Amino acid sequence: MTTTQTLSDLVRDERTAFIDTLEQLDAEQWLARSLCTQWRVVDVAAHLAWAPVLGPVAGAAAMLRHGFSMNRMIADSAVQWSRRGRVAILDQLRRNRDTEATPIGMPLVAALSDAVVHGLDVRRPLGLTRPIPAAVLAPVADFSLRTPWPMNTVVGGSAKRRLQGVHLVASDVDWSYGDGAEVHAPAEAIALLLHGRSPRADELSGPGSALLLARL
Repeated sequence: MTTTQTLSDLVRDERTAFIDTLEQLDAEQWLARSLCTQWRVVDVAAHLAWAPVLGPVAGAAAMLRHGFSMNRMIADSAVQWSRRGRVAILDQLRRNRDTEATPIGMPLVAALSDAVVHGLDVRRPLGLTRPIPAAVLAPVADFSLRTPWPMNTVVGGSAKRRLQGVHLVASDVDWSYGDGAEVHAPAEAIALLLHGRSPRADELSGPGSALLLARL
């Protein structure tokens, strides 16, 4: 079981790693496409900068403007926020790290999940690598699998439904979930799968691999 203090440390470490990645990028890389189909790298960064500090009044107004569609509001807001520029984005990300800011009504583990998964959204298309620490997968996976509808629509859909009939086993850390056809994958690929992203086919092995990939 991850303690509150340990979780705080993990969030800080993953947010720091995300900032470190962004600081290394050139102007062209900041405008590259991410794994989030609607967002460039700069939009992902802006989302992680300002979603945790969006107040209830501004949040309600944004939802109203977007017809109460959470996904549309999140997608459009990130693009708007990205216009504030690289310096402002990085400054806000550092403040979030130092204050443990989290989106309204969300637990701290949501911030960990965001930093890990959006970090992959940025690094993978750019060919950058950073192994997921062993302690990170379990809380991120648990949060994804336990998040109910309708909130799971903003974290890639129902991870529990996606894994029905599959026994997913991490090949590089001590973690597994489910019953059924076995699938082995590294922690990074599992984090992507749980959040509705497609890992590379060669990262999965076992009789349930084709079934799992077909659900993405």
